[in-house]
Amino acid sequence: VFFGADKSSVVSEALGALRCKVGEDLNLYTCDWAPMWVIDFPMFEETESGGLTPLHHPFTAPSCSVDALKLDPANALSRAYDMVLNGVELGGGSIRIHDQDMQAVVFDILGIGAEEQREKFGFLLDALKFGAPPHGGVAFGLDRLIMLMVGADSIRDVIAFPKTQSAACLLTDAPGRVDSAQLRELNIRLRSKDD
Repeated sequence: VFFGADKSSVVSEALGALRCKVGEDLNLYTCDWAPMWVIDFPMFEETESGGLTPLHHPFTAPSCSVDALKLDPANALSRAYDMVLNGVELGGGSIRIHDQDMQAVVFDILGIGAEEQREKFGFLLDALKFGAPPHGGVAFGLDRLIMLMVGADSIRDVIAFPKTQSAACLLTDAPGRVDSAQLRELNIRLRSKDD
């Protein structure tokens, strides 16, 4: 019997990794495909400062009403979903917020005031004011599926042009230096480290 003590997310991740390690060491894994959908994700997670931040992004629709979200945002669930195969996330998505009032409440919960909402997301709030149909999507990572199919331990083993741990591409030497003409075109000015 194993016990863990910490925040729920830390304990879940640690005990989940331990479960996988014990299963591997004791040859408990089978070759069967076990797909599943994960639903009912929390809408928000608590930050170290005690505020709330979106678990996915601020445009994921909650599964409750505007009034219920205002009353208890910390326990609200989202309309997000992940497709998992044998413990590996293959894809995920969500239903997006399509109601102006709901989007404004989510922004308020995140501490984004009315002025900042208007400045950064005015186009979205205006579009929602005129109406938007319910919409959403899902994105699958075929590279992850291929990884499972060929029995690779790392996704890098099946990606045609993988990056290094520092996000460098050994094939193209990216990221490369940006010349001054490109910087001028984008109206970007570099500062020295001394500034």
